[in-house]
Amino acid sequence: MELRPLGKTGLSVSAVGLGAGRIGGPETSEADVDRLVGGALDAGVTLIDTARSYGLSEERLGRALAGRRERVVLSTKVGYGVPGVPDWTGRSVTDGVDAALLRLRTDRLDLVHLHSCELAVLERNGVAEALRSAVQAGKVRVSAYSGEGAALLWAVRSGLFGAVQCSVSVVDQAALDGAIAQAAARGIGVLGKRALGNAPWRFDARPPEPDVAEAWDRFRALRPDAGGLGWPALFTRFAAFAPGVSAVLVGTATLAHLQEAAIAVEQGPLDPARLASLRGAFAVAGRGWSGRV
Repeated sequence: MELRPLGKTGLSVSAVGLGAGRIGGPETSEADVDRLVGGALDAGVTLIDTARSYGLSEERLGRALAGRRERVVLSTKVGYGVPGVPDWTGRSVTDGVDAALLRLRTDRLDLVHLHSCELAVLERNGVAEALRSAVQAGKVRVSAYSGEGAALLWAVRSGLFGAVQCSVSVVDQAALDGAIAQAAARGIGVLGKRALGNAPWRFDARPPEPDVAEAWDRFRALRPDAGGLGWPALFTRFAAFAPGVSAVLVGTATLAHLQEAAIAVEQGPLDPARLASLRGAFAVAGRGWSGRV
């Protein structure tokens, strides 16, 4: 697995990271998580991204990473979900960092994101500053922001964050020429989430879930040509080699899916003609489409 610098943070991350949102529910066992983490490390995946809102994900990762914590760049998200504390306040960030340290059984967090909060929250005094204070206290190595649109642009331009996370896929290209390009110019690391774009090729009819339905609509409007590649490989390679993207996150509880993404990235960038076709289709059909939170 290729290791890449995460902007100017001093961290190096695998080109494919594990998005751990799928491991927090009752359908996944502790043994499943242990096998997933071990298999990810064996495949060269050194980046794991979680969040307080992902059920038991943080707690399970804390147990699964016992004895191998130093092998991963560990990322989580804060700003909400602290009992007795209002969401999106300085204290919710400060206490959220402390709680995440306990759940993940570690003495420091490599990346901590403000999790998809609105622009008004970012502009409010106290929230981003509380995260920077956690960095100064040695609890967090890099302060980061996860989100889309105007808030993402503000975060990139603010000078407050060393990394950002946003949607990047064949059906999510809105940030590539805007926030991501500006982040790269400033030395800010970029994690591309939803690299598979909710895998819209799986459905013969419009799915009922709103976010998946939106991806399905976009996929049909773009009418991309896979050019003989499998859809997962096409989507993964598009996102992983997009200019300015440090790593892509594959959200899964299935080791085989993560391994498939790693194999796809080993095949390198898409050929220029295929890439130009995908970018050109989005420029026409996707004009006005925003990034999907």
